[in-house]
Amino acid sequence: AQSPSPMQEALFGKAPDPKEQVKKWKQQLRHEQRVVDRQIRGIQREEMKVKASVKAAVKRGDVSNAKTLAKELVRSRKATNRMHASKATMNSVMMQMDNQLAQVKMTGHMQKSAQVMSHMNRLVKVGDVMQTMQEMQKEMTRAGVIEEMVDDAMDVLDDEDAEDAADEEVQKVLEELNVETMGGAQKAPTKQIATEDAVADEEDEEDMAAMRERLQQLKG
Repeated sequence: AQSPSPMQEALFGKAPDPKEQVKKWKQQLRHEQRVVDRQIRGIQREEMKVKASVKAAVKRGDVSNAKTLAKELVRSRKATNRMHASKATMNSVMMQMDNQLAQVKMTGHMQKSAQVMSHMNRLVKVGDVMQTMQEMQKEMTRAGVIEEMVDDAMDVLDDEDAEDAADEEVQKVLEELNVETMGGAQKAPTKQIATEDAVADEEDEEDMAAMRERLQQLKG
């Protein structure tokens, strides 16, 4: 276990009281978990609308539009999975912070932790919490808990990545929704279908735009 070096103190200034610093980090992590929870709920609300649009598209035989919408569902599910993973990582960091508090009580200073470093390296790449995590990373470096990181690679949810996995996932979504929509569906008159299609296309575009905007925010 080592205290911040004279070089670190010269570069970053004297570190605050270790106990107070650890408490502050835990508070920030809990706050960021609440931010992530709000984002997940927002995505799930948009997902419900898009699901309804997929069902409507399947019912009227518009497979092309159904697939386009289903790809947005694939992206949203990936984003939600990543956010749940980031919450779990924050929990791991908070557990490590409890260990740091115990270390401070025994020795008066914090201990360098490879686990915290690994967790923080993942969290600084998560869109919505990136800024806070990057600042926390700097503070942990100043406190001697982690070493300065040089990995700047961004693990983002891009269109190409979504496209690669889309075909299989889209088929699953369509099968899942097709079973629900085809059971006992009645056909509307042709004239009515044409009118409904035009309105539905506009609604589908609105739902898809809302979902894309939500996912774009997650890219930071």
